[in-house]
Amino acid sequence: MTVLIASKAGSSFPDWLRDRAAHIERVLEALLPTAGQAPQRLHEAMRYAVLGGGKRVRAALVYAAGQASCTGTPATEASLDRAAAAVELIHAYSLVHDDLPCMDDDTLRRGRPTVHVQFDEATAMLAGDAMQPLAFELLAGMPTSPALAAQAVTILAHAAGSLGMAGGQAIDLDSVGRSLTRDELQTMHSMKTGAMLAASVTLGGIVAGASSGTRQALDAYARAIGLAFQVVDDILDVTADSASLGKTPGKDAADNKPTYVSLLGLDEARTYARQLGEAAHEAIVPLGEGAERLAQLADFIVFRDR
Repeated sequence: MTVLIASKAGSSFPDWLRDRAAHIERVLEALLPTAGQAPQRLHEAMRYAVLGGGKRVRAALVYAAGQASCTGTPATEASLDRAAAAVELIHAYSLVHDDLPCMDDDTLRRGRPTVHVQFDEATAMLAGDAMQPLAFELLAGMPTSPALAAQAVTILAHAAGSLGMAGGQAIDLDSVGRSLTRDELQTMHSMKTGAMLAASVTLGGIVAGASSGTRQALDAYARAIGLAFQVVDDILDVTADSASLGKTPGKDAADNKPTYVSLLGLDEARTYARQLGEAAHEAIVPLGEGAERLAQLADFIVFRDR
């Protein structure tokens, strides 16, 4: 199956993004355990959590970074699929756990009942627990050199762990009801949200054999876009409704959580998001036309309305 973005050369960005979302949906459907495989309820919950929704921005970043650095071999295509699936699995597991009553206690995700509402809390916890090792299994099984596979596993593990996403979530929970400085808020969100978005870009470059110069450009892009995503999330939590957002809006303010909107105000938060988008564009100028999809993804993240 041909998966490289180049296979859709000349397509508009919305068409390309829809194609990538549909493609990774098929990949995930094939790689997840079937619903009929024992233990059935656990596997049903995993498939419910992962399939049938989401913007698939992290997968798109993997593919776009791969295009910006890729040699285009069949092995690279298969590895990009597994890397994109891995980041989506980690993201899905984090959402399942984030929605639990002991965390954000939410009942709506991607326009549907959250996993613990649809199933039960224990099943939701176990579904997240099972998705995480499956992500690393997919990376370990990439048809690439053992050194690159090990590097990919290390990158994703760091991004998902206590110095990345999980650590950022812990800081977020500890910050409820407290005022944070701008630097503290940026540190929290660079870990909680930015780390996994940055890992998606890095994995695309690793799998595609990016040069050191390309890796540096991708890293700078990833840092900017990872933070921009969270700034826009904070804006949408204030401005969007549940129908467009697919989850409960206004929860950050209701839970008295520090956000970029509460710290900077709505207008300044929007300005900061645009500045981060511009920094992302500047970072990938050395990559030339091959980075077109990365540039378009930066605009999509900064100017999205859901």
